[in-house]
Amino acid sequence: MPKVELKEDEKSGKSSIYLDLLKDKKVILFFFGIVAYVGTEQAIANWMSQFLKQYHDIDPTTQGATAIAWFWGLMSIGCLLGLLLLKLFDSKSVLKTAAILTLTAISLALFGHREVSYYAFITCGFSISVMFSIIFSLALNSVSQHHGSVSGILCSGIFGGALVPLVVGALGDWIGLRYAMTILYLTVGYILYLAYYARPLITNKTIKLKELF
Repeated sequence: MPKVELKEDEKSGKSSIYLDLLKDKKVILFFFGIVAYVGTEQAIANWMSQFLKQYHDIDPTTQGATAIAWFWGLMSIGCLLGLLLLKLFDSKSVLKTAAILTLTAISLALFGHREVSYYAFITCGFSISVMFSIIFSLALNSVSQHHGSVSGILCSGIFGGALVPLVVGALGDWIGLRYAMTILYLTVGYILYLAYYARPLITNKTIKLKELF
């Protein structure tokens, strides 16, 4: 492995730098964007099989397990497609579209009949696949310095993957899993808000479709 030499802007900064960054509204908003994304991803993956069993009598060891496998599989496919989309479209537009598709899929998953719910949960893996990388890049592209320290703050937002599924489970014991999972409207809605809020310093370079061929 070649030795990596970090630029000064890529290194972790002193505690004073972190304190200054935590006073920056943009950094805080994107931090919660990471919390919202990872929380959404893990809440769907963790509770999908239980939801399908509870409301549609789908065996979690067969069809439920298959749904989870397709969820992660389509996420991988979506990441590859996302590389192409970001060559053709502005990252904010891609994030907006992904959020709207995810909100639609969540609605169908929670309130659709058996088959619709099953495939809608799977589709969520595809629609959320581009979110993490775009949120992260928009965050770094919204500040002009201390990117290494900003990256550290953003990465700590991964704790959302433990927080949101816990909240869903706790609410599920109180109001039922279906209505508990409507918290995903808040997490994905927040990501949609970020797509409109972001003001990147540099817009990602795009090309026309015909230039790909």
